[in-house]
Amino acid sequence: MKDAECSVNRADSKKSRIRSRYQGVDPDLLEIIPAKPAEGLYDEAVYRRVAVYARVSTDDPRQTSSYELQKNYYEDYVSRCPNWELVRIYADEGISGTSLRHRDSFIQMIDDCAAGKIDMIITKSVSRFARNIMDCIGTVNKLKQQIPSVGVFFENEQIFTLNPQSEMSLSFIAAMAQEESHVKSSSMNASYEMRFSHGIFMTPPLLGYDQNEEGNLIINEEEAKTVRLIFFMYLYGYSTRQIADLLTKLERPTKRGNVTWSRSSVLSVLQNERHCGEVLARKTFTPNYLDHKVRRNCGDRNQYRQFNHHEAIITPEDFVAVQRKISNAKYGGSGMPELHVISDGALKGFVIVNPRWASFTAEDYRTASEEAENRSGDSIDGVMVNPQNGDLDFRGYEIARTEFFNSSSKISVTMSIDGIRFGMDALQKLDCTPYVELLIHPQLHQLAVRPSKKEIRTSVKWATAANVKYHPKIITGAAFLPTLFELFGWNPEYRYRITGIRRQKNSESVLLFDLYETEVLISVEKIQKFCEDNHLPESELIPVSMFGYRGKIVAYPLHWAQSFGSEFYQHTQTPFSSMDNSDLWNVSTQGNPYYGTEPQPRPKEHIEKNLRQLLKEVQKED
Repeated sequence: MKDAECSVNRADSKKSRIRSRYQGVDPDLLEIIPAKPAEGLYDEAVYRRVAVYARVSTDDPRQTSSYELQKNYYEDYVSRCPNWELVRIYADEGISGTSLRHRDSFIQMIDDCAAGKIDMIITKSVSRFARNIMDCIGTVNKLKQQIPSVGVFFENEQIFTLNPQSEMSLSFIAAMAQEESHVKSSSMNASYEMRFSHGIFMTPPLLGYDQNEEGNLIINEEEAKTVRLIFFMYLYGYSTRQIADLLTKLERPTKRGNVTWSRSSVLSVLQNERHCGEVLARKTFTPNYLDHKVRRNCGDRNQYRQFNHHEAIITPEDFVAVQRKISNAKYGGSGMPELHVISDGALKGFVIVNPRWASFTAEDYRTASEEAENRSGDSIDGVMVNPQNGDLDFRGYEIARTEFFNSSSKISVTMSIDGIRFGMDALQKLDCTPYVELLIHPQLHQLAVRPSKKEIRTSVKWATAANVKYHPKIITGAAFLPTLFELFGWNPEYRYRITGIRRQKNSESVLLFDLYETEVLISVEKIQKFCEDNHLPESELIPVSMFGYRGKIVAYPLHWAQSFGSEFYQHTQTPFSSMDNSDLWNVSTQGNPYYGTEPQPRPKEHIEKNLRQLLKEVQKED
């Protein structure tokens, strides 16, 4: 009880002392030193160096009058205040206010403020100063925090930022200015959508064409010679650099009259589909109205293509061929891209993978293989063989998968979207040859690997020598791996490991990998994220005893849980085994070109003839 009473007394005493302290002191003992009065906007006792900021959103000549009017008005406005000195009128023409990018005069003005050259900024309105609320409020606060502070006066809104009561009003009006830009951007995009969906396309100036009174493209024959020269030179084998150098030497003008050509200017001509009479609208789009950064349209927005929109300078066949050459050139490919498919022998139906050609789709591989298979009328299925009299009957027996055995001598390959790596045993089975060819069979889902030579265009280096001994080398495949992953339905986020076999007859060997029978290597982090997203305990997917591989979890196809392997006769009877005793084995046979349904360019002889004729014409004119 005594402790409780003491505690209460201490609390009362403390409260009493606080009350006594807050009763204040004798006013006669306290001197108040008044603060400086806040500076008014038009305070005649304050000298100010004033900057004016003006902005017009387009560089249309008709906007020049707006700028001149603003300039004259504010020169008079500043001169009417005797204590103001006009430092400079900063102006940006043809620049949007939703971003600070390219607003050079605005940025220079802020830098001059930081250097102590300006005391106040005057501008017509908040929307002229900035249409991005973050830029507007951020810049104003930055200027206020300077010593001495720099104020901004928005004339239309009568807001002076050094006034403490201005913050809420400025924030509200800045948000309205930004939203106004948002509405305008949405309206413009809707207008484009309506125009394009009705086949009404914009026709900017284009080399090789003039526009008539209705805005239609009409061939300009003199400029068209330059366009044809560019396309024919590229099809014949000249690089964009060589073409640019020749056009500069011949002083062939661009659409803007420039006679100096660059690789990019040549490439822009080669990639413009309007030269073959087509129009493709919305190849790029601007996802953010604030930063105006242009992105390539990869299916993010509707696109509209119209064929036979106007008279063509280049045939569609030549245009398609050029686009394929451009795509392949990114990965070091040269010449006209072709798919080659094996039409006979043990590898019939296999398509050779060219590591430097990126322009072929998964469907191209499928149709090339199907055409080779259908040409002979043979089925791609293996022949089921029943046991003969006197033989052991292995029906119902299975050949266990090699993946279930811990053997270091497996023929294996690991494939990811970043590259392909074969195991050491695979190299040894092909006598450590440094170069091989990769072939795929889309229907059978098989990968074949056969020895090759460096000079073969489709060969890849899969081994490197160190101390006179070859070791596996990663095969990079940015040009073809995305297509293969799509072809086999694989997830590009995972790695796939496949065990293979070697088939050999006489001196010819080939490695075969069944891409249906793959182990999937998944990172623990991805599985953990999957568990988190689906509210699953990790123990359900990652047992403690699960086997790992270089920080990965090994997953197996679901059908493996139903069997130990493939049935004995199904395993032994393949398209290869039926040819073991046949003269058709030949696994070294070269592929035949597959042209598919794509339009083909004219023969090289025809291109050469046109190129020579064009060169004579343009050189004669010069």
